[in-house]
Amino acid sequence: MERQIFNADHDAFRESVRAFCDKEIVPHHAGWEEAGIVPRELWAAAGEQGLLGFMMPEQYGGGGVRDFRFNAVLIEEITRAKASGPGFTIHTDINSAYLLDYANDEQKARWLPGFCSGETITAIAMTEPGAGSDLQGIQTTAVRDGDSYVINGQKTFISNGILADLVIVVAKTDPAAGYQGISLIVVERGMPGFERGRNLDKIGLKAQDTAELFFDNVRVPAANLLGEEGKGFIYLMEKLPQERLTIAVVAAAACENVVASTVEYVKGRTAFGRPIGSFQNSRFVLAELATETQIARVFVDRCITELNAGTLTVSEAAMAKWWTTELQKKVVDKCLQLYGGYGFMTEYPIAKAYLDTRVQTIYGGTTEVMKEIIGRTMGL
Repeated sequence: MERQIFNADHDAFRESVRAFCDKEIVPHHAGWEEAGIVPRELWAAAGEQGLLGFMMPEQYGGGGVRDFRFNAVLIEEITRAKASGPGFTIHTDINSAYLLDYANDEQKARWLPGFCSGETITAIAMTEPGAGSDLQGIQTTAVRDGDSYVINGQKTFISNGILADLVIVVAKTDPAAGYQGISLIVVERGMPGFERGRNLDKIGLKAQDTAELFFDNVRVPAANLLGEEGKGFIYLMEKLPQERLTIAVVAAAACENVVASTVEYVKGRTAFGRPIGSFQNSRFVLAELATETQIARVFVDRCITELNAGTLTVSEAAMAKWWTTELQKKVVDKCLQLYGGYGFMTEYPIAKAYLDTRVQTIYGGTTEVMKEIIGRTMGL
């Protein structure tokens, strides 16, 4: 089924992203997985190519076009390249929205030029050791002291945590006020008391730096408050649908890529004297996966259109996130089975896909949380 959401500008951008991935990422990604991190030089190269700030105003070095279809193109091409290391989507799909909508003019002048060039790498710190999907349960505090906030607490599982120069920290500025006491404060590299823990050892996404962050009496200028004090939880609720759609775009693209590569594999792999793709079981499995993948693609593309129009609802984003990521798990598992013993070998991309896929139903809100959100919007 031909996709209808892109135009010539998106197609040209796709060609640029694909060329960048093939030249700057694919030849080096295995080495980055061994190192557990990508080099900062990759970010600078991506910024120079215009891949990081296309949604930012031109006056800050951006492309001046806020259109999530460009985000989708970047996501899809990185997924096609099996490039799970570069944390570009944290930067372009999640943090860009907070900085565009809640930063004031002075903050934009300070932060956005580096954001666009790749000189300033960003992260967002929500999750804590004792608070994952329950954002109201965070314990990190930011106490106002004159013209500063003093931050104390700990965050974990923070993507881009090692490389980040600018971290949007979710903290309680008024612990007694419930969700109305949560604020977003930007912590910058080098601020005394801001320390990074180890680069966490994960079962997948090996090249992506994921860190623990520690805040010990970190004094942050009040000028680094993002938006209004006490509005942080509202801001998070406003932007989480875009984050969840980002994950769904990854899932849909991953399903398509895995199905396509498996079809090619079963055409060439033989057993009992004929290609394993010629067996009825192989045909039926792949026919089922191809059908469900096409259904996922159509729904995700519609969600992209709705997000651009400002009409994507919280429940629709939750539907996209849970259904596509659970499908991704199913697709990868069933396709790995068709590879037989070779699917268990890490030198085969299907094995890497199996490991990288598992987190998709966890971060951005677990499948169970997504279903809870949907159920509540139904009045249940």
